[in-house]
This record gives sequence, structure tokens and C-alpha cells, in this order.
Amino acid sequence: MRALRRDHGHVSDVLMRLEGHAMTASLVSRLRMLRRFRRSARGSAAVEFALVAPAFFALLFAIIETSIVFLAGQVLETINQQAARMVLTGQAQNAAYTQAQFATYVCNQVPAALFACNNISIDVESYSSFSSAMLDCNTAYANGNFQYNPGGAGQIVVVRIFYPWQLIVTGLGWNPSNLSGNKRLLCSTAAFKNEPF
Repeated sequence: MRALRRDHGHVSDVLMRLEGHAMTASLVSRLRMLRRFRRSARGSAAVEFALVAPAFFALLFAIIETSIVFLAGQVLETINQQAARMVLTGQAQNAAYTQAQFATYVCNQVPAALFACNNISIDVESYSSFSSAMLDCNTAYANGNFQYNPGGAGQIVVVRIFYPWQLIVTGLGWNPSNLSGNKRLLCSTAAFKNEPF
């Protein structure tokens, strides 16, 4: 068997010169096709997109979910300000609202598409001074001892509304949950001194 020589650098030419082997036309055509495939750049964009797509979509979904969580937090703030105004001006006290009636008032302010009313927790407590008021949302929610004490004229009152927001995009390396079950506690707090109603 003679030594293989690469005269023109073509694989098909080298293979054609092998002694004792007759090259078929189909093998030569396959080699030419492989050579064309190696040079072809068609489909490279699809391959590059397949490499970049998971990171792109993970970032996109994380941005969308973060935006929705911020939106929900701002809506909860607005609802809490409306509820706190009922206590601040004495409307809730003059109407002799019970805890259930105050919760119904708050739930009537809630957009149904964003919050489930049965998951909202409301805590209204009065204090003798601002320094004695407890404002920590996580501790108050963990205790679960939600009160309704709107206080009288001139008293310090803290109104808090809690909502455990269910997160969806947590398995892609970004998980802002602070409760079990992939939930994030949304909390809105209003601290004020009641008007002299």
C-alpha cells in the first residue's frame, strides 16, 4: 500500500488514491456534502439564539414579575391610605365599624383582578405614642394576631394591610420570596394621629 499524499488538500482526492479501494460515487458525494456543510453558515443564527434564549427569557420574565409585584405593592399602598383615612377622620369610629365591617370596606376598594380578598389581612392598632408603635411587617404577620382598635380622637393609630403574593418565576435563579411556598409578603403601613373628631 502506497503512502497517502495530500496533493491538493482535498479529502476526496486522498481517499480516491487509496490502493485496492474503489471509491463509489455515493461516498464521494457524501464527502462533498460534508465539506459544504462545514462551510455553510446557514442556521447559525438559530443556534446562537438557542444558546442565548434561556437567559434572555429568564431575565424578561423576572423583569415582568418584578414590575407586577411593584404594581401590586403600590395598589396596596393606595388601598391602605383610603382605609387609614376612614380611621383618621373618625368615620370608622362614628359608624361603629367592627373588624368584619372594616375588612369589608377594605375589600370593596380592592381590584379583583389583582388581589384575592380572602388572602388580605388587616391590622389596626392604637398606641399612646409614636415611639411605642410597632411597624415591622414581617413580625406582625408572623404573629398573626390581627387586631381592630381604631382608637379615639388624638390617639396614635397604625393601620397595616398584608397580602402574601404568589410568585411564579422563581425557578430561573431569581427568587425574591420572603414567605414559604414561593410567596412574597406585601405590606402597607400607615401611622398617624387621629384627628379631633
